Amino acid sequence: MVMIKASWVSIFAIAAVLLVILAPAAEAVTCSPMQLSPCAAAITSSSPPSALCCAKLKEQKPCLCGYMRNPSLRRFVSSPNARKVSNRCKLAIPRC
Repeated sequence: MVMIKASWVSIFAIAAVLLVILAPAAEAVTCSPMQLSPCAAAITSSSPPSALCCAKLKEQKPCLCGYMRNPSLRRFVSSPNARKVSNRCKLAIPRC
């Protein structure tokens, strides 16, 4: 009985290790509009986006639909300048 139980524990342990090794690493993104602060100048004026802005914009891409749904943020995220910044950063604007 103890031997059977130990075998099942071993099988589950091996399966867990394989899942960790073989599963693609999914990074969790913390949605925070403040992460886009490096883009403020480019979004509110006609200045080009910095490399940091583009990196942050790409990092926050999973959050953009939420930002677009937020009435307080929509005017910034959906503005013509924001679209220009997105294009310059080679980031497709998601369809929400």
